Amino acid sequence: MSEFSLRPFQWADIPAITAIYKHYVEHSVATFDLEAPGEAVLGEKFGHMLAAGHPIVMAQKPDGALLGYAYASVYRPRPAYRFTCENSVYCAPDAMGRGLGTAMMDEIIRQSRDFGFKQMVAVITAEGSGSIRLHEKLGFRHIGRHEALGFKFDRWLDIVHMQLAL
Repeated sequence: MSEFSLRPFQWADIPAITAIYKHYVEHSVATFDLEAPGEAVLGEKFGHMLAAGHPIVMAQKPDGALLGYAYASVYRPRPAYRFTCENSVYCAPDAMGRGLGTAMMDEIIRQSRDFGFKQMVAVITAEGSGSIRLHEKLGFRHIGRHEALGFKFDRWLDIVHMQLAL
């Protein structure tokens, strides 16, 4: 039996999504949130993506425990950007190195094409070498670097932009 499987988002996933994201807010620079949002905030966010039909993929253990999630949604709200999405992928801290990120991103890329997105943009903290390698492996190319855009954990952080034509 496989170590994990992929499936669509379910409302019951919100507590596990909240816990996974909280870890990254509190212990990493993968997100620039300084305070972890609660279940209501993340429920609203995922509800908007669900209502729009945007791709959301969950990775779970055979027993149903959530190992990670990924999604693609609007890059910017203005109508001219409607064919461009931004992706996000988060694995539970104890689930790293199992191929989850690659599997979820492969599926998000497929579903984004099917949805009608034409470009996918990844906005990654420059210190996120694992995320940068994952995106490179999937065919994303570097399109820019912004210096000192975020300030978290008492230091300035650069952002890398990567892009994949869908």
